[in-house]
Amino acid sequence: MKNIFTQISDKLFHRVSKGEPSSFAVLFERFQEILDINNQILELIAKANDTLGGDYIFDRQHVHTMSLEISNRVEKLIFTLDSIAPKKYRDLHRAFQRIRAAIEGDLAGRFTCPVADFVIPYRNINRNLVEAVGGKNAFLAEVAANLDLKIPAGFAITTGAYLEFIKSNDLEPKISTILQSWHQEKIDVAAASAEIRKLIINGKLPAKLEKDLNRALEQLAGKRSLKKIYLAVRSSAFGEDGERTFAGQYTTILNVQATELAKTYLQILADTYGEKAMLYRRTIGFDEGEVAMAVACQEMIDSKVSGVLYTMDPSHPEQHKMMLSATWGLGGPLVSGRANADSFAISRSTPHKITAVNLVHKKKALTLLKNGGTKEHPVSGDRQDTACLDNIQIQKIAATGLLIEKYFKYPQDIEFTINQEGELVLLQARRLAIAAPPKIKPGALAKLTRNYPVLLRDQGETAQKGVGSGPVFLMSKEEDLRHFPVGSILVARHASPLLAKVLRGAAGIITDVGSTTGHLATIAREFRVPCLLNTGQATKLLQHGQAITIDTEEKIIYQGIVKELEEYALTEDDLAETEEYRLLRRVLRKIEPLNLLDPADKNFAPRSCHTFHDITRFVHEKAVNELIDHNYYQNHDHRSAAGKLDWPIPIDLIMIDIGGGLKTKNKEGLIKHSDIASVPMLAMLEGLAHPKAWNNEPMSVDVGSFMSSLTRTFSPELAAPEHVGRNLAVVSDCYANVSLRLGYHFTMIDTYLTDNINDNYAYFRFFGGVTDSCRRARRAQFLGQVLASQDFRVETHDDLVVARVKKLDKTGLRKRLYLLGLLIGFTRQLDVKMVSDQSINEYITQLNSLMEENHDR
Repeated sequence: MKNIFTQISDKLFHRVSKGEPSSFAVLFERFQEILDINNQILELIAKANDTLGGDYIFDRQHVHTMSLEISNRVEKLIFTLDSIAPKKYRDLHRAFQRIRAAIEGDLAGRFTCPVADFVIPYRNINRNLVEAVGGKNAFLAEVAANLDLKIPAGFAITTGAYLEFIKSNDLEPKISTILQSWHQEKIDVAAASAEIRKLIINGKLPAKLEKDLNRALEQLAGKRSLKKIYLAVRSSAFGEDGERTFAGQYTTILNVQATELAKTYLQILADTYGEKAMLYRRTIGFDEGEVAMAVACQEMIDSKVSGVLYTMDPSHPEQHKMMLSATWGLGGPLVSGRANADSFAISRSTPHKITAVNLVHKKKALTLLKNGGTKEHPVSGDRQDTACLDNIQIQKIAATGLLIEKYFKYPQDIEFTINQEGELVLLQARRLAIAAPPKIKPGALAKLTRNYPVLLRDQGETAQKGVGSGPVFLMSKEEDLRHFPVGSILVARHASPLLAKVLRGAAGIITDVGSTTGHLATIAREFRVPCLLNTGQATKLLQHGQAITIDTEEKIIYQGIVKELEEYALTEDDLAETEEYRLLRRVLRKIEPLNLLDPADKNFAPRSCHTFHDITRFVHEKAVNELIDHNYYQNHDHRSAAGKLDWPIPIDLIMIDIGGGLKTKNKEGLIKHSDIASVPMLAMLEGLAHPKAWNNEPMSVDVGSFMSSLTRTFSPELAAPEHVGRNLAVVSDCYANVSLRLGYHFTMIDTYLTDNINDNYAYFRFFGGVTDSCRRARRAQFLGQVLASQDFRVETHDDLVVARVKKLDKTGLRKRLYLLGLLIGFTRQLDVKMVSDQSINEYITQLNSLMEENHDR
């Protein structure tokens, strides 16, 4: 029987029959439909994220309805791509079915693990796997991977392993019966806990899990004997260390010999149903159906000192201080509250001055035993009243804590240890609950910030509300992102999804151009990064390295670090941890994250689509590519208006109108400039008509170069019809595809230009020439530099140049189309003139002069 998603989609979606004609006009209509659906999906995701932000009250039905709306549109998007490219992207349907099934499981109250793996090494874990490995594992691995901080070597046993253990031992009905008796007060919590724990302890590990554990231990041990490997085995349950910490509710077992891991794992699972944990879950409304235990297996650290850092005083956040506690040996007694510890108050400002110290008498320390386990030993007399951390160590711990806080955008509760070599090793990083301060009235807020100069006010569009502060990182080209420092504010010309590579570590993002319903805006909301788009002038106004503070809700950029705003943002009211909120968050994890960032990446494929956002991005990108390709492979509809451009420029261009591109044509089939209604075509023709762009004087070509071009063998790829082109323009009111062969040069431009910034793009391809390969390569280099300076993403191979630009506003894209038109004439015989590398810069200067002379936009 068909599920509800499929029933509705069968009625709504247009399925293309095998015999249906596919003229370019029809294909173009489908392309426009894809753009429309794409924008609808992104708007729905933004709306869902607003709901998650706490401004609205919602129930489970709202989550169901939202999920269905997005799912239906994503499926329609896939079928519409199928109508353009039949049978080409079959794997996309499998990806969609997999994601939808996972969402349906969430909506039905079934926790599902998003991966099939039972064991995952830390090097392969990131925050996106939080449902598979739990918060403790996910956040610790993320810190190590992205902040280059030291953590113990180790691996995670996934929630999928837990679910398989429960299933293979048929424990779910038994546990449900016991819990029901407890809820009905037929038995008390102690009896319920004991019965469930006994069931788990007596269970048997699935064979695959045993095999995976042994393999993981062998990889961890390397050439060492397993008997010499000792582990810290820690709970990392779903929900733990997230918005709810579950602090102290679950179990950690230290110094476990690797050969005892299976037995210890069962103890950790059993303690999922410890009395404290069961009562805590009931208190916070955490449904038992949400229970899923992952486990952290970390190589044991022989600790010299252990401690806990709060990056903000939870009771007095206004005091601008951090709180640090530390003791000799392992940290178990400290975190459990069983031991006294030295305590330090530290300024949050660099260089993190120590403002208060309280040293205690430390009589005992928890240490490792040789054959496993731990034991308290007396601390030597000279160390009992000595600080266990020196000033340099304290300042390093403080700086590390704030780095992690900057990355996660929340105050942090950090557990750490100093090993016997004196290295700082992180054991845990989780969100620290901070009491929300009274709301600041607008007048009081203005008073707080009046001493800070305002650099920009009431410009741009808010994609994600929030406050961020830090040094400006001014990006001029994509390669700059490799050097992006965590905690900086990213300032860029355009809101490209490629910026997502560093977004997690950004304190904020500001762009000159961008849309609040674009892919980058969606990612900014996912990571809660304050995001201000479409300011028009940020890259000109702000300087690289300049310290600023942004308040994206008020649309203000301040000069300097506004501490009052920074701390206020860290202590904002948080959402109540309701079951509905957790459900929406779980569902959004399967809808919102974007993993497909770079279309040039080999993993930009259906198999790598893990969310509905991934599918949406993939379809949008491929729809553009298919539209370009169809101009060469499909016969254009004979009913479309067509004619030859009647123009003094010698390009012999045939124009085909597929909808609103031409006003009229005369009886002789000639099209005058005044007959053209296509906005992108007019922009290109304006550049093409520049009187100084066309040099029709005879060019002197040496015989060697000319013979080289005549005997040159083009690769099959470059000679294929989709790359060679014809003197043909296919146009609509907002679209143009132009293919030109001028002598030995081949140019193709494909562009879409509307008022919707998310839909706009231009694609440019050029190759060929009559000279030797060196001169042709110089012209390609010239084109690449010119286009890159105008925000195109450029690839060059010998004399082949491919350039793309997307998501520019209407004015910005018209300027680039004018440039492309200008380049067609300007570069026609340029390879002949490029006799030296110096000539590249000379002609760039000439071209820029032409742009400034005739096109001030």
